[in-house]
Amino acid sequence: MRVVLASQNCHKLEEIQNILSRFDMELVLQSELGVRVDVEETGSSFEENSVLKAKAVMEATGLPAIADDSGLCVDALEGAPGIYSARYGAPDCVSDRDRLEYLLNNLRTIRSEERTARFLCVITLAYPDGRILTARGSCEGLITLEPRGTEGFGYDPVFYIPSQGCTFAQMGQQQKNAISHRANALKRLCQMLEESR
Repeated sequence: MRVVLASQNCHKLEEIQNILSRFDMELVLQSELGVRVDVEETGSSFEENSVLKAKAVMEATGLPAIADDSGLCVDALEGAPGIYSARYGAPDCVSDRDRLEYLLNNLRTIRSEERTARFLCVITLAYPDGRILTARGSCEGLITLEPRGTEGFGYDPVFYIPSQGCTFAQMGQQQKNAISHRANALKRLCQMLEESR
């Protein structure tokens, strides 16, 4: 079965394809089909935004579509940046580095042990027949006082996993993919696909 990924990200395609391969799904980027769908993320939750994106791409292509919405939620900031992770600090923050520095500045008075946070990811698989599967995954951690590591992107250099003894940006891709919020959401989606067989 051909499934469209509502993304332009080849790395995300590879990660998701590896996990879903046992379900006989051929995952393709929407750009490979000549489709460009820019969905305005007007939802008030990761779930709503994930469903909006999956349904829009499914309707544009006529094929089942997978979309995800993810972000960083910091307890001391009442869950911010949350669904606004990619736009945090806008319009002044225009790059990953800007957003990371803005986050650290907002946490400057918060002690290390109180800098608890989690990455959340919601993945939606929308079918043309109206079926929608939505799976949520998370990864718990702490926000460091300063960036560490050079791998990954976004908030990875300040997201520390105590059980691993390093930040996401200090991990290899394979290690990160085994424990990440997206990996956990995909594992849950796999369970749902198994149950619906």
